[in-house]
Amino acid sequence: MGVRPATGFTLIELVVVLAILGLAYALVPPLFSGARAGAELKSATRQLAAGLRQARNYAVSRRTEAVFTLDVEKRDFTVSGDARTYRLPRQLPLKLVTAQKEVVDEQRASIRFYADGSSNGGRITLGSGEHTLEIDVNWLTGRVSILG
Repeated sequence: MGVRPATGFTLIELVVVLAILGLAYALVPPLFSGARAGAELKSATRQLAAGLRQARNYAVSRRTEAVFTLDVEKRDFTVSGDARTYRLPRQLPLKLVTAQKEVVDEQRASIRFYADGSSNGGRITLGSGEHTLEIDVNWLTGRVSILG
């Protein structure tokens, strides 16, 4: 029987592995936070567009006016005929451009849809910088389009 060589890891090898794992742990989350922010932006854009389409459909099907109201400070919106308040991500920059008569106050404004499907028109801008999406509401047709 001879002497068996020792098996296992040295202390230096363990320290190197832990340093690599720590570095990976510090660098990987920021990569995913950008993707998460982009996913939140797209999700909120789709949610707003769906709310606008819901208001238009309500106006046409009921042959009456319907209002989509956005609160840019609270980051939520409501739709005529629906008692719910829809929430949006808090950190998401929002901007609404609509007819002056539809501005309720500094925080809230509306886009109005008419029984024939048309609207007063408007545009909602979400995000900032290179990560910006826009929702356009055509005043003549009431068509809701996502741009960007």
